[in-house]
Amino acid sequence: MSIKGNQNAATYKKDIVLSFINQFPNATTMAISRLIYDKHKLDFNSLDGVRTNVRRYRGENGKNNSTVLKIGERTETQKKQSMSKTIDLPDSDYEKCEAFIIPKGQNNILILSDIHFPYQDNKALELAINYGLENKVNTIYLNGDIADFYQCSRFTKDRRLRDMAGELEMVRGFLKMMQDLFKCPIYYKIGNHEKRYEDYLMIKAPELLGIDDFKLEQLLRFREFGVTLVKDKQMAMAGNLPILHGHEWFGGFAPPVNPARGLFMKAKESAIVGHHHRTSEHTEKTLSGEVTTTWSTGCLCGLEPEYAPYNQYNSGFAHVIVFKDGNYKVKNMRIIGGNIV
Repeated sequence: MSIKGNQNAATYKKDIVLSFINQFPNATTMAISRLIYDKHKLDFNSLDGVRTNVRRYRGENGKNNSTVLKIGERTETQKKQSMSKTIDLPDSDYEKCEAFIIPKGQNNILILSDIHFPYQDNKALELAINYGLENKVNTIYLNGDIADFYQCSRFTKDRRLRDMAGELEMVRGFLKMMQDLFKCPIYYKIGNHEKRYEDYLMIKAPELLGIDDFKLEQLLRFREFGVTLVKDKQMAMAGNLPILHGHEWFGGFAPPVNPARGLFMKAKESAIVGHHHRTSEHTEKTLSGEVTTTWSTGCLCGLEPEYAPYNQYNSGFAHVIVFKDGNYKVKNMRIIGGNIV
């Protein structure tokens, strides 16, 4: 269509642009510009020229042009944008703790939790490792409290017991052995006991915080043994399954009935934790038929520690198989009487 008669060219173009803006209020600026240019190539020199006009009449070019459209012709979003003001606020230190995503190909996962070197149960640990070898797992997930860090704790300690150097050497030996046996990716989640080390530095030697040589991943030689760190409060995802150590919840959770039930009451979705040294499972179904299951795994340390000789602890570990669509199968294994059940 060409410009006709004595009609002012600018007014004519404006009418074309406004008619399309009002006809397609939810379309993007570029989409509207393409529609106009396709139908009115004789009236506009270029697509960019059309886009400039569309931006002007939609109020997208700043204050000077924000009132070109009548209020009634604007979308609700445009109205809000024209009313909003830039507020000069200080920079925020807030950082969201994003979930750690286990790669899709690492889909046959052995989860070991709460070994507490040097207080490990060698028989239980041997059974769990052999199970992983027999089932040809391709990923090891060490779900927190692998080391005890007894000497770094805030509790009253017997200084005659094992020193920290010996404990670190035990964990390094374990990581090397696991890599030699499985030759696969290993993930090491920081549990509340590993957190003791950083807390100790904060209180006793804050000058060392942030120095690479004193980071736990350096002391334990993660790079040498093919180990990847999962942070203290960070959740991991194996497909659609959230994995936590169990200490991450603010205020914690007192397990009503069992730890899996307590996890369900907090998470309201399927997930797995360690931390509580107890094997448990809890399942609920919604009215619409959606099934949610939570799990807690047993431990691989001695079951009658000095600080709590009477308890409900049991030995155990988990085996997770993740399918291509992100769904998964959890085998929550108990160890009773020297046997996996």
